[in-house]
Amino acid sequence: MPTATQHVTIALCTYNGAPYLTEQLTSYLDQTHENWSLWVSDDGSTDGTWDILRAFRRQHGQTHDVRLIKGPGKGACQNFLSLLCHPEFPHGYVALSDQDDVWFRDKHSRALGVIGDDRQKAVLYGAQSIHTGPDLHPIGRSRVPVTDPHFCNAIVQNIVSGHSAVLSPEALRTVRNFGAPADVPFHDWWIYQVISGTGGRVLIDDRAVLNYRQHAANVIGAPRGIRAALKRLNGLRKCAYQTWVRQNAKALWNRRGLLDPSARRILQLYFEAQPRPGLNRVRVLRALGIKRQARFGTVTLYMAGFMGWL
Repeated sequence: MPTATQHVTIALCTYNGAPYLTEQLTSYLDQTHENWSLWVSDDGSTDGTWDILRAFRRQHGQTHDVRLIKGPGKGACQNFLSLLCHPEFPHGYVALSDQDDVWFRDKHSRALGVIGDDRQKAVLYGAQSIHTGPDLHPIGRSRVPVTDPHFCNAIVQNIVSGHSAVLSPEALRTVRNFGAPADVPFHDWWIYQVISGTGGRVLIDDRAVLNYRQHAANVIGAPRGIRAALKRLNGLRKCAYQTWVRQNAKALWNRRGLLDPSARRILQLYFEAQPRPGLNRVRVLRALGIKRQARFGTVTLYMAGFMGWL
């Protein structure tokens, strides 16, 4: 069980989040685990986001430390990674937060209970979410991964949602060691790769811990339905997904001295097989154990390798 002495720093990144931000901030105040502080990195909002944040700090800054900083202005991924790597960012447990969700009251306590109190182990926690419309009316929920998290999956797929992610103190230290590479596409995918590639533990909770609001301004949105599947296939055809995978792999390779030996070997073989599409490429992917969670996703992945898209 978590203790009151376990402090959690909430890492919130904002950009023009005024329509929904107040509800998210209120959900922090409702947490049953009350030992938390808030660091916010705003990426250049032009709406009322700063006014909301300043008002929150005035009203609750005596109870919870609230720090507001300006982000790099390079998108959500760099905003989150630069925040985590800020030289004054507190060491300890950290919960990543989107600006438009609503957390359940036991989100902190649930994550801390699952992670445990071993401060020497790098642990990344992820959980499930209830998908809602803009009015928080439920429209679905996230899917629990069918296989355990591992580096060979992390190379080609992210299964740790950033809006639910909580890092142990050692996991935060590990992420800071890897820094904020300019070309990685998604912060949560990168963190999953970093922790799984350094021998850390990745724990996926099957319980929902927040309402994940779907609206027109979502950076990614929930991967639900036929439209989302067609969008992913179109991304394969246009090589967007291929570009993301290679950007991540290159950034990891540039920091390969921080990876464990097995992860370094997998990356090396992955790069060596890249110039050769066709069946040989598929054989290499299978031999390395590189696969997605769903069988159809893995088949699509191998097809992309055969066609030279991956």
